[in-house]
Amino acid sequence: METSLARDLMSDEEWVFFERFILSARAPNGRKPTNHRLVLDGIFWIARTGAPWRDLPEEFGKWSSVYRQFRRWTLAGLWEEILEALNESGAVPDALQMIDSTVIRAHHQAAGGKRGTPRQGFGRSRGGFTTKIHLLVNAHGLPMRTEITPGQTSDYLGFDLVMAENLPQPKILLADRGYDADGIRKSMNGRGVRPVIPMRRSRKKRVGVDRSLYRLRNLVERCFNKLKNARRVATRYDKTAESFLGFVDITSIRLWLRHLST
Repeated sequence: METSLARDLMSDEEWVFFERFILSARAPNGRKPTNHRLVLDGIFWIARTGAPWRDLPEEFGKWSSVYRQFRRWTLAGLWEEILEALNESGAVPDALQMIDSTVIRAHHQAAGGKRGTPRQGFGRSRGGFTTKIHLLVNAHGLPMRTEITPGQTSDYLGFDLVMAENLPQPKILLADRGYDADGIRKSMNGRGVRPVIPMRRSRKKRVGVDRSLYRLRNLVERCFNKLKNARRVATRYDKTAESFLGFVDITSIRLWLRHLST
């Protein structure tokens, strides 16, 4: 394959990791087995380049077959299952966690999905037609949970979406002042979590912030930068919320695997 295509090919070690999840998710139907490794490589190529599915190089197989398999895995919750396994592996410390959000511009071709734009995670914000990604990362800056909402959604709502009960609980949570709310502080204290969140200027009663700890929050911002190296994440081209979040999760998983391999 050409060098540009080879960039997206999995290593043997990476394929061994994915294979066990794919085999457990495959439903027996008597059909001839698909070359799932090649299909995954094709999905990774789409994620990195942001190209339309119809432009998938023929080396990866028929574009419609790769797309249908991507949708099947996405709707079956495969990517969430893999992220959950990585979180539960204990391979990376999770006592310190960080939360943040970023607004992603949606391409005009992404409009028109079924059930309306709000249910598909589209909205209107200062950036125009947008989607917001909410992200929780661990002490190594690796994604633990991602969710999407319309672009104008407040960080308060995003907090409730990503701080799931089934995730490893942090001892310390870092966040910017966009998360300074009594409800969030009360929720964290109830879980035995120390919130390190600067207070809004309008607050009359002030609480100090450990600045040495707070500086580590740049890890979540750096994680966003890495995720946006995948053009299918940096700009939203997908009509459905499931497909776009699928690409965010796929890119997150590959960040984990690159980190663990080193």
